[in-house]
Amino acid sequence: MVVDDHPMWRDAVERDLAQAGYDVVAVAATGREALVRFAATRPQVVVLDLQIPAPDGVQVTTEIVRLEPEVRVLVLSASGEQGDVLAAVTAGATGYLVKSASRAELLAAVRRVADGDAVFTPGLAGLVLGEFQRRSEAPPDDRAGSALTDRETEVLRMVAKGMSYRQIAERLVLSHRTVQNHVQNTLRKLQMHNRVELTRYAIEHGLDAE
Repeated sequence: MVVDDHPMWRDAVERDLAQAGYDVVAVAATGREALVRFAATRPQVVVLDLQIPAPDGVQVTTEIVRLEPEVRVLVLSASGEQGDVLAAVTAGATGYLVKSASRAELLAAVRRVADGDAVFTPGLAGLVLGEFQRRSEAPPDDRAGSALTDRETEVLRMVAKGMSYRQIAERLVLSHRTVQNHVQNTLRKLQMHNRVELTRYAIEHGLDAE
């Protein structure tokens, strides 16, 4: 689903995705339309602008992730401001691109987000991880983490270091699907919804440095 209140931009993104072989099941111009059409179509990936008529993109992200925790939200925004990026990620967005991204970068981001990877415009990933690092002075309760297997912990460390599922699979000599299963099991055990939350957890517990 593509959500943007600028018709020309929305139509261009929809056309690019369709030409690349994606099935665009819905488009929306406002937050209200987005929520109604998401509930009706349940897309796997939502390409979403933050600055849309109410509710805004952050509120829409929060609600659709609540409705469908497996959904992947890729924010495509004119803003690269820290506050906007962190608000989107905290709400559950899996990726964040600024609108200066090329068509090829957008298509690659959609593909990676669909695979479960966290994708950011260069420079923004460091900003997000840096902020999570700053917040890590008071780590959350680790009782859930103690239930992870050694393999799940190993995969979690690699996720925290920014490795894609395919890179992890190659490093551990596993199938891409097996890596995805380990990540899904870890999400379930830690009661989290997406890779960004996993990365934050790993950083808060120092797993990214091991």
